[in-house]
Amino acid sequence: MLFNSFEFLLFFPVVTLLYFGLPHRLRWVLLLGASCAFYMFFKPVYILILLATIVVDYAAGIWIERSTHPGRRKALLAASIVANVGVLAVFKYFNFLNDNLTGLGELLGVANPIPSLSILLPIGLSFHTFQAMSYTIEVYRGHYPAERHLGIYALYVMFYPQLVAGPIERPQNVLPQFRERHYFDYQRAADGLKLMAWGLFKKVVIADRLAIMVDQVYNQPRQYEGLPLLLATVLFAFQIYCDFSGYSDMALGSAQVMGFRLMPNFNRPYFARSIKEFWGRWHISLSTWFRDYLYIPLGGNRGGRGRWYRNILLVFLVSGLWHGASWTFVIWGALHGCYQVFGLITARVRQQLNEALGLPRWPGLHRLLQTASTFALVCLAWVFFRANSLADAGYIVAHMFTGLPQSLRAVSSGLREWHPRNLYLEQTSGQVALALLGLLTLGLVEWAQRGGSLRLVLSTWPVPARWSVYLSLTLAIVLLGVFSAQQFIYFQF
Repeated sequence: MLFNSFEFLLFFPVVTLLYFGLPHRLRWVLLLGASCAFYMFFKPVYILILLATIVVDYAAGIWIERSTHPGRRKALLAASIVANVGVLAVFKYFNFLNDNLTGLGELLGVANPIPSLSILLPIGLSFHTFQAMSYTIEVYRGHYPAERHLGIYALYVMFYPQLVAGPIERPQNVLPQFRERHYFDYQRAADGLKLMAWGLFKKVVIADRLAIMVDQVYNQPRQYEGLPLLLATVLFAFQIYCDFSGYSDMALGSAQVMGFRLMPNFNRPYFARSIKEFWGRWHISLSTWFRDYLYIPLGGNRGGRGRWYRNILLVFLVSGLWHGASWTFVIWGALHGCYQVFGLITARVRQQLNEALGLPRWPGLHRLLQTASTFALVCLAWVFFRANSLADAGYIVAHMFTGLPQSLRAVSSGLREWHPRNLYLEQTSGQVALALLGLLTLGLVEWAQRGGSLRLVLSTWPVPARWSVYLSLTLAIVLLGVFSAQQFIYFQF
């Protein structure tokens, strides 16, 4: 079920009202049943895969806690991880690996006898797999006791607000909340609904409108060169941000209405002044997952610079592969790893250069240059994330700046020499104006949030001013939203 669908418009209030109407002891049953229905709305049969991994990890957690032998505990953890990664390998990576073996065999003149599998990737498989793995790892480390209630553990994995696209939670944060008594709180519910509305605005008013323009170029990139490719790439940066952060806002908001606290997943990432800071602001639950369960166990920044750089590159390569079974995603991850390593290697040189240019005397300009350069690097990597193939990505990167000076001169001369299809990406000027209005609203809101939550600021405004904002947001969603029930981008992962 999609958050931006009519079905969810009915599902959410019904489940929430039943939740507060039922006795506390029955609420987990309602949430688990609702979560199953939410997931089965996509493809019912795939819930069997999810239930199988739930049973395996539930049993593994108990056995790990009961075992006193270090070797046996490690073997049980390994078995649980292999079971989870094995499901990912079959559904997400089998055909990718098999296709690469076929290509290698053709180069060597050897036929690959293994056929490809005709299977669809279950929605959100990577997300709930990583959440399940965090549970068994935390039990193994002794950071959290094994959950004895199978239904509560199943709800930890399947809780519908964050089931298909995160945030990827830890057992310490979520499991105890399923046993807490939650009473209806008007202010908390109102804050949750505001967050949901803002998330829906980002999805249907900004992301889905930008998607029309981005898809026009990225689905046929060889029909364009120069400014259209550059514009589409920048617009995709905002499309994916509004799409994914919009989902996260709706997930956090819907959980908050019922009294649950989920970890924030985004913190104004395009205001970051370095790639390292960007990853501290973007998809925070995944970044911290890789930090705690891969980067630190590999040694982190211990053991010399060579091992440090290797660990960074390895984590980002795995992160790229986590996002998709394609070389485009691997290169996207590799680019971000190289950005970070290059930043570490050149840190002293860049500091000396900044001092030589006198930038420390102009902190505002310095911050602007850092933010702009970080955004440019992120956009370059987004080309590989969005492109349909490596060949398309290579074409876009090679032709993104072709004829750009002439294009800019044409634009500055009043568009006399500029065809609207290039500047407007095949859209009308009205559609482009709506997209720009949405981006302007996003920028103003995020700038206003630099000192904290805008919801807290709004709560101090007079009632008429506050409700005028809420009404404007609602009208914008209803009148300007693109309601094609377009799937969230991260559902494919």
